[in-house]
Amino acid sequence: MPEKTKGKFRTSRRIRLLIGLISVLVIVLMFPRGESIESEVSEGSIWIHDDLIAPFSFPIIKDPEIYRAELRAAKESVYPIFIKEENSLTKITDSIESYNNYLIKIIDSSFSNPSLENLNPTFLSDPSFNTFNNLRRQERELLSSKGKNLKDLFLVVKQAVSGIYRKGIIGNEKDADIQDSIAVRTGNVDNIEPLDQFLTLENAQHLVKNEIERIGFSDNIENALIEYSAHFISPDIVFNPKLTQQEIGQAQDNVLKYTGIVTENERIIAKHDRVTKEAKLKIESYKEAKSEKIGEEGYLLQLIGKFLHIAFLLSLITIYIYTFRKKIFNDNQKLLLIAIIFIFLSFVTYLINQITVPVPLQLLIFIPAASMMITIIFDSRLGFYSTIIISLITGALRGNDYSFTAMNIFAGALAVYTVRDIKNRSQIFRSFIFILIGYVTAVLAFGLERFASSQSLMTEFAFVASNSLISPILTYGLLIFFERFFKITTDLTLLELSNFDRPLLKELARKAPGTFNHSMTMGTLAETAAEKVGANPLLARVGAYYHDIGKTITPQNFVENQLNNQNIHENLTPEESINLITRHVKEGIQIAKEHNIPQEIIDFIPMHHGTTVITYFFEKAKRLYGEDKIKIDDYRYPGPMPDTKETAIIMLADGSESAVRAIEDPDPVKVENVIEKIIKSRIEDGQLDDSPLTFKDITRIKDAFISILLGQHHRRIRYPKQEEMEKGLPVKESDIDDEKENQ
Repeated sequence: MPEKTKGKFRTSRRIRLLIGLISVLVIVLMFPRGESIESEVSEGSIWIHDDLIAPFSFPIIKDPEIYRAELRAAKESVYPIFIKEENSLTKITDSIESYNNYLIKIIDSSFSNPSLENLNPTFLSDPSFNTFNNLRRQERELLSSKGKNLKDLFLVVKQAVSGIYRKGIIGNEKDADIQDSIAVRTGNVDNIEPLDQFLTLENAQHLVKNEIERIGFSDNIENALIEYSAHFISPDIVFNPKLTQQEIGQAQDNVLKYTGIVTENERIIAKHDRVTKEAKLKIESYKEAKSEKIGEEGYLLQLIGKFLHIAFLLSLITIYIYTFRKKIFNDNQKLLLIAIIFIFLSFVTYLINQITVPVPLQLLIFIPAASMMITIIFDSRLGFYSTIIISLITGALRGNDYSFTAMNIFAGALAVYTVRDIKNRSQIFRSFIFILIGYVTAVLAFGLERFASSQSLMTEFAFVASNSLISPILTYGLLIFFERFFKITTDLTLLELSNFDRPLLKELARKAPGTFNHSMTMGTLAETAAEKVGANPLLARVGAYYHDIGKTITPQNFVENQLNNQNIHENLTPEESINLITRHVKEGIQIAKEHNIPQEIIDFIPMHHGTTVITYFFEKAKRLYGEDKIKIDDYRYPGPMPDTKETAIIMLADGSESAVRAIEDPDPVKVENVIEKIIKSRIEDGQLDDSPLTFKDITRIKDAFISILLGQHHRRIRYPKQEEMEKGLPVKESDIDDEKENQ
């Protein structure tokens, strides 16, 4: 996306309005269609409303657990449907007879024609064919002596196989949930038969084998007959999953969803009565029946009500952001991030509403994760307000479930507390214990109120423990994604940037040590001053570290890095010096972008100078060319001027630190006068016009600067041999040690 288009997206009012409107509409669509939005009724609570009288008759919905149990029982009552192949015995005997005759014919042909050229290759590859063919040649006398021939052998197979088909062979179906009986369908009639009445495929093969072995043939003949018979043994009673499923569906359709009826004008529950399990079922049945009666016109009105409901909830957080977090309100990218978090949690709630299981899945809606993410990305106050709004929205999606809303507000608030002053990413995981405490306390409180069983409480404890464990992990993973995708700078990012092992800071210390020391001192000044005026101390400190990184390109152009006391600007014209000096701003921005430094830090590079005049070279130009021949704007930095408290503090710290460092014999009066002069000149030049600093803030900043700079430039007593040491003359170590003890 081009920078111009991207900038328009981030500031467009239309986009901002569109984000809000789409967020409301999407969340509204996640309300279950047709359900009346009334308060959630908890079993064991007291009905504090007026007597609830039925305005019309309606059926009482059966308890979900009982209904599911009856559905399971209906399914288990259905026997697996098996289809018995008609005339299977006749078909198999005809098949055996036909194959016997054909095989004898082929064997006889092979005996008279050894070449076997005209034989079917399928029979040639059959082991039983080869066995019978060899028997035909080698064991004719043996068969004759027993009064047997090949036809007699094949007749043995026919009789053995026919015997097992009279009983029936059942298929070994893994998909069939077979207990002890099955339903055998013949035509349109199902006969329930015990399973042990039929043979399995393995049993059938075993019986045929025993029958053949009983006759007493040689091993070769027995093996050939057993192998030959295996071709004709297959199940004739086969499982039909489609018909079975139809029977299950019909049985479950016959299970009644209702357990009774409430007639018109009947009292559903009286005021101050305890909500029993039966009363809760009646109330829920009434709500569902009422929603079915409202019709399309009523549904449209209800949809409008839902829209207004979500709209006023989101308007609360919008008003807060507009009033107290203007920078977030004016940045559509940040508003989109907040909207995504709200919509995502609403979608998770919607999905959980669609799942009907006898466990509290709603306790796996990770609202504490959202609380922590918003706190880390923005701040703890926005995190807390967002927690309240998210809890109210998800509670509304749960049917205005007060207990759900309250426990998530409590757990989310504790999650915000644990990361409000986060110093490193691993700190996220300490949130586990606080979130767990919040949830366990809330679950216990509401559980005792409704007389929940110990088993129910233990189940809820298990779910909230899972939520408490997963929320920090989810926060850790999504936080990195949001930081990269939305290019958001969190305090964790700033902490990582403040590490002196970062490549840019290491390079600054190596190439421009004077600038590095100047930046470190500014970091201390900026952090202290930011704390005094309610700015972000960490952002101010990191901004100070990186504000002059452009000087690493040509460090010798700046006096703090000129260790040999030779100033290159003495031999340059003012114009040439100005070009060299101002170039470090553009180069610093380029270096920062190449190293993926966040934009919030890059802003410090040009803004700490603003559009101030480079006084030294401006005065030099006036002396050389005359005041009337030069333009002051030619000797200004390009800007822009600071527009935040942090960038304004860095501008004041930069000028104050440099000026105080130039004082030869610093004392409190000199330091205070110099700082006062620097700050006054910046105000008079209009450099702070775009920043939100007040005069009260400026006074606090000045006091902070004076306190720190005086401490760094306090007077010290000179050693007795100080002059000799400065000249490099030999000095006794004992003289130095004695003087240290006296100081």
